[in-house]
Amino acid sequence: MALLTVKDLHIHFHTRNGIVKAVNGVEFSLEKGETLGIVGESGSGKTVCCYSLLGLLPTPPARIESGSAMFEGNDLLNMSEQDLRKIRGNRIAMIFQDPMTSLNPFMKLGEQLTEPLTTHNDISKQEARKRAIAAMQEVGIPEPERRIDCYPHEFSGGMRQRVMIAMALVTEPDILIADEPTTALDVTIQAQILDLIKKLQRERSISVIFISHDLGVIAGCADKIIVMHEGNIVESGTTDEIYYQTKHDYTKKLLNAIPSSAKPESAVFHAEEGSEPIFKIDGLLTHFPISDGGVFSGKTDECCKAVDDVSLQLLEGETLGLVGESGCGKSTMAKSIMRLVDITAGSITLNGKDLTRLEGEELKTARAEFQMVFQDPYASLNPRMTVYDLLAEAIYVQKNCSKDELLKQVVSLMDDVGLPAKAIRKYPHEFSGGQRQRIAIARALALKPRLLIADEPVSALDVTIQAQILDLLLELVKKYQITMIFISHDLSVVRYLTDRTAVMYGGKIVEYGNTEDVFNNPQHLYTKSLLSAIPIADPNKERTRQRVAYTADQIA
Repeated sequence: MALLTVKDLHIHFHTRNGIVKAVNGVEFSLEKGETLGIVGESGSGKTVCCYSLLGLLPTPPARIESGSAMFEGNDLLNMSEQDLRKIRGNRIAMIFQDPMTSLNPFMKLGEQLTEPLTTHNDISKQEARKRAIAAMQEVGIPEPERRIDCYPHEFSGGMRQRVMIAMALVTEPDILIADEPTTALDVTIQAQILDLIKKLQRERSISVIFISHDLGVIAGCADKIIVMHEGNIVESGTTDEIYYQTKHDYTKKLLNAIPSSAKPESAVFHAEEGSEPIFKIDGLLTHFPISDGGVFSGKTDECCKAVDDVSLQLLEGETLGLVGESGCGKSTMAKSIMRLVDITAGSITLNGKDLTRLEGEELKTARAEFQMVFQDPYASLNPRMTVYDLLAEAIYVQKNCSKDELLKQVVSLMDDVGLPAKAIRKYPHEFSGGQRQRIAIARALALKPRLLIADEPVSALDVTIQAQILDLLLELVKKYQITMIFISHDLSVVRYLTDRTAVMYGGKIVEYGNTEDVFNNPQHLYTKSLLSAIPIADPNKERTRQRVAYTADQIA
């Protein structure tokens, strides 16, 4: 008999603009010790379906219209809130997508880890603390006795996600629901989290529901998969059936969107003989002083070497992939090039100009030649400005052209990034995540820059939207002969997009060369570690491969 059986689940959102059918007749079952993968794009109903099992839907506007979710003879959907609280976080636990918004920033981790234990079990605070420390140790958090008294902001993204896993497992639940637990994490941290969940599942015989938009992530951990699209299950079966006997076009679309091959031949950069570099970095150092910890304390002689003696050069029209884990110095290097942070030493030359020596009006004028696409378009686009104002602002400031010419250029930019001209009077919040990223790209291209820096522009997007943005960047870089630095922690994306790759670790470039050479014949231990952590959209290969992991001392 199945541990959990969901039948004919219908969930509607009753809004001012009408009824949104978020989940339509979803059915699945989950056996003890089994992993079920639920796959689909954002808005497909994956998370809504699982939230309903634990009474976490916002009511109103959400309403469960019909269906049942039987767990050990009890229907979760018809339980009273008091009875459901005995199960939620105890028998059925959940790992949420974003640990920073799920963890209370005002509470120490120890208090948050012991709360489910003292709520659901009649144990003392001292015993709960011991079990919380043991859970932290089990998920691989070093020095748990000390770090249990830390706050969430004192942990990295990967470590916060480990805390979320420890919190979910501390009560030893029967079912674990993991909602996109690795989205936007470094590829190595993602591999560690996936391996950790699989290890704990084997040891405790836990049933897992793993929600993701990425079939590559699901490949090695799910026993069976359901594929959701617009609230409906369009395909279901064992993992092997979904991957090797794919039936539905939407599933094929998800599989085809996973970047797994080299850059298309039509987009490969071919340098002309005798070409001179258009962009050079020589001995770049960006160091940040470290204070001694007090609110009114001064700076010490120590410093954080965020970028440490980096040198590289690029030809016109060439694309460089800059890869590495969070904290390695990628974004700081980008901000140094953009003159958004002060550098300590070195030179940055674009088209014969040393950008580090420019100031005032001279720098403002030169900024037309180097632009940046930021990671989060919602944070980088002014919510009070329409798309027209966002795109026209830079053109007007730099060129001071007429209104008719401005409108013509804005419409041309919208056409370049595949958005309708009629959308120019809308605001950023009226667009999807992928559309907002297209607007951010259009804004960066408004002045036809010589250099474009794209800082993790697809890290949090669905794989299908990610594929569209990558193809768009390939097309625009070729069309306008733009030199681009593409920053990412995902080597699959970098391989698909770039001509050369630089691997960054601890502020230094540890490997640099043609992208295919780096992938096919990596020289540095750290590069090998990154490559071994890339999710493979092939269950057989994913099950048999060995990950390569090295300590910081070995890499150094």
